[in-house]
Amino acid sequence: MSAAVPAIGVDDDPRRYEHLTRIRLEDPGAITRAARERRPHAGPRLGEQNFIVAADHPARGALAAQGRMDAMADRRELLDRLQLALANPAVDGVLATADIMDDLLLLGALDGKLLFGSMNRGGLAGLVNEFDDRFTGHTAAALQALGADGGKMLTRICLEDPATPAVLENTARVIDALAERGLIAMVEPFLSRWVDGRVRNDLSADAVIKSVAIAEGLGSTSAWTWMKLPVVDEMDRVMAATTMPTVLLGGDPAGHQDEVFASWGRALALPGVQGLTVGRTLLYPADGDVAGSVAAAASLLRGAHDGARDGAHDSTHDSENHADPTSRTPQEATP
Repeated sequence: MSAAVPAIGVDDDPRRYEHLTRIRLEDPGAITRAARERRPHAGPRLGEQNFIVAADHPARGALAAQGRMDAMADRRELLDRLQLALANPAVDGVLATADIMDDLLLLGALDGKLLFGSMNRGGLAGLVNEFDDRFTGHTAAALQALGADGGKMLTRICLEDPATPAVLENTARVIDALAERGLIAMVEPFLSRWVDGRVRNDLSADAVIKSVAIAEGLGSTSAWTWMKLPVVDEMDRVMAATTMPTVLLGGDPAGHQDEVFASWGRALALPGVQGLTVGRTLLYPADGDVAGSVAAAASLLRGAHDGARDGAHDSTHDSENHADPTSRTPQEATP
């Protein structure tokens, strides 16, 4: 059930994904069959950095990218962009909620890819109790049945918010549930706080290090735990804080894309960094060239796809609406 998607802006047919609605209506079991029949990824290995595209932002009500408040609202356009990204052989997989994952399975876009389900999206952006980030997405059992490789959880730690102990306890339980099934627990920790009625993440090196120390101690085993961390100043100190495989998140940075990519490149050279997990920065680049942005990012990684990455588009793209990923000041949380 694969579907070829042309370059963004070429196919504006509003019915181009109508077949997905038909399948969901008439044959919902097709999603399970597609998951069972797809070819899995060979699995992560040391020395082969992985490139994962993230697309779990909409479920938390975070639709903005590149200064457009509704950039991710059009599901057809998002699927177009995801398929362009996943078509690059250097892209190893996807991180998504069930709705997007299921669409991509039906489109045949996940053959040979790593699959990470997004597990807690209950902390809606702007919610009065946003830190009460409940597990409303994939369960460990569902990810096992799907043949996924693991699940990701956002773990925002606010010392002033009474929801924090429950967040940590629930995260620990989910880490254990994933480990019992031999699935990766990708934990994305932040030290966060309320600033003028909005949640802000502290992106200083000291704060990220403390968040790692807390997160890597959650659960009765750390055997299957990975970290998902922002790229900040003094990243060498951050990576010295853990022995766990770590993927770098992209966020929605501002500044020139060549500066953003340069910061990623420096961080990717550090021990323990297993790859990139990036979404909006590459799916919604300032110049609209999704394939070019993905290829440029892929060229930064090392390992199994070096051939494809060496031939990647080596130009970088200016961006006017990114937040500086190396900022040491608190930033708005939109993971």
